[in-house]
Amino acid sequence: MDIKEIRKIIELIKENDLSEFELEEEGFRILIKRSNGFEQKIIAQVPPPSAPAVIPGPAGADPGAGEPSGTPADNGNPEDHLEPITSPMVGTFYSAPAPEADAFIAVGAEVDVDTVVCIVEAMKVMNEITAEVKGTIRQILVENAAPVQFGQPLFLIDPA
Repeated sequence: MDIKEIRKIIELIKENDLSEFELEEEGFRILIKRSNGFEQKIIAQVPPPSAPAVIPGPAGADPGAGEPSGTPADNGNPEDHLEPITSPMVGTFYSAPAPEADAFIAVGAEVDVDTVVCIVEAMKVMNEITAEVKGTIRQILVENAAPVQFGQPLFLIDPA
C-alpha cells in the first residue's frame, strides 16, 4: 500500500464521517482512528524492508537544509492562492535522502506531480512524499529531522 492509497482512505473516512478504519492484508496493517474530527491517529505495520534505499538521520545533517523559509500566508495576503503540501502521516520529516546529501527541493524549485519533495519516516519506514501538484515551491514550513503530524503543512506551493 502506498501513500496515495492511504490518502484516498483518509479522504473516504472524512467524507463518510467515520471514526475508525482498519485494514489488514498480506503482512500490512493500518488502523486509523479519528475522534471529534480533530485528532487523528494512524498506526501502520509493515514487514521490515530487506535493505532500505535511504537512511536519513539528524546526525551530520546540513543545518541549513529544510529550515523554514517564512511563515504561512495571512488572510488578505497576495499569497492566499498558495496550496499546502501536507504530511500524509505522523513521523519525522527529512529534507534530503541522506544526511550528507543535498535537499530534495529548495524554495523556488519547480516541481511536478511526481517530484519527491521530502521523506517522512514512520516506524522506521522511509516514505517518499511527492508534490502531487505541479508548481513552484514558495515556502518550506518544517525543519529537517523535525517531528510532523498527520495533515501538517510541510510546504507551500504556487500551483502552475
